[in-house]
Amino acid sequence: MTDPDTANGRTALLLVNLGTPEAPTRGAVRRFLAQFLHDYRVVDTTRWLWCPLLHFVILPLRSGPVAKKYASIWTPAGSPLMAYTRSLAQNLQHQMPKTLVCMAMRYGQPSLASTLRELREAGMDRLLVLPLYPQYSATTTASVFDAVMAELATWRNPPELRLIKDYHVDAAWLDALEARVCAHWDLHGRAQKLLISFHGIPQRFAEAGDPYPQQCAAGAKALAARLGLADDAWQLTFQSRFGREPWLQPYTDKTLEALAAQGMKTVDLICPGFAVDCLETLEEISVENADKFREKGGDELRYISALNDEPGHVAALAAIAHRHMQGWAS
Repeated sequence: MTDPDTANGRTALLLVNLGTPEAPTRGAVRRFLAQFLHDYRVVDTTRWLWCPLLHFVILPLRSGPVAKKYASIWTPAGSPLMAYTRSLAQNLQHQMPKTLVCMAMRYGQPSLASTLRELREAGMDRLLVLPLYPQYSATTTASVFDAVMAELATWRNPPELRLIKDYHVDAAWLDALEARVCAHWDLHGRAQKLLISFHGIPQRFAEAGDPYPQQCAAGAKALAARLGLADDAWQLTFQSRFGREPWLQPYTDKTLEALAAQGMKTVDLICPGFAVDCLETLEEISVENADKFREKGGDELRYISALNDEPGHVAALAAIAHRHMQGWAS
C-alpha cells in the first residue's frame, strides 16, 4: 500500500488482477480455487449441483496437481503474477505522484475489500478502478465491479467512483504490445507464424451477449496490422479451457498440434489478455503447449512474455488512467 503522505492527493487508482495462491502448496491452492470457482460470474452452474461437485470432486483432485504447476514457476519474490502486479503498481505510483496507486486481487490477497478500506483510511474520496483485463468479460471485469460495489454498498460515505471497462484497442497499449513483439523478433528472429492467444470462456457466454470474443478479435487484428502481418502469418486462438462444454475456438493447443502436423517448425505466441505473466503463460503455454507442439513434430514454440512492469506498459496504463480521471482535481 502506498504511503498517502507521498501521494499529495485523495484520488486513488486501484489496479485489480485476478489473484494467486499465497504459496505453491495444496492447501493454499485449494483455498484460492475454492474462492475463484465459487464466483457465479465464473461458473454459473446451479449451486446445489456445483458446490458438492466442487468441494468433493474438483478441489480434492485438482489442488495437488495445480500446486505442482505453481511450484514450477514460483520465484524468490513469490508468485510471478503477484510480483509483477505489485511492481506495476509501484512503477505507476512513480509515474503518477499526485494519485494514490495501489493493487488488489479479485481472489486471494490483498483482497479488494481490505484494500478499499485502507484507501478510505488514507482519505480517498475519488476512486478509479482499473481491472487488468484489456478485454471486457462478465467472467473477469464484471466480477471485479461486483466486488467493488459490494464493499462500497456497506459504506456510509462512498467515494466518487469511475470504472474502466476495457482498453483492448487503446493506442498506447497497442504501442506497448507492438514494441514487445518487435523486441522479441529483434532478439530471436521471426518464426513462421504468430499465434495471438487469449484465455477462453464458454461459448454459451458469448452467445448470451458477452462481447469478449469480439474484443479479442479486434485487438488481435489491430496488433497484426501494426506488425504488417499478412492474414496467413498470424492466427487468433483461445486457451485455458476446462470442463466438457464447448469454449471459444479455435483452441490454442489443438491449433499448435495441427500446425506441427502440417510441417510448421517454429511458432511465436503472445497472450495479450494477460497484463502480467502467470501460470497460464509461464506453465500452460511455455511448458505444456510447447511440449505438445514438439510432440507433433514442431521444433520451437517461442512465448513472447507479457508486458509485465515494462516502461511501455506503465506509460500506457498511466495514459489510460489520466484520460478517465479528466475533470477530477488531484
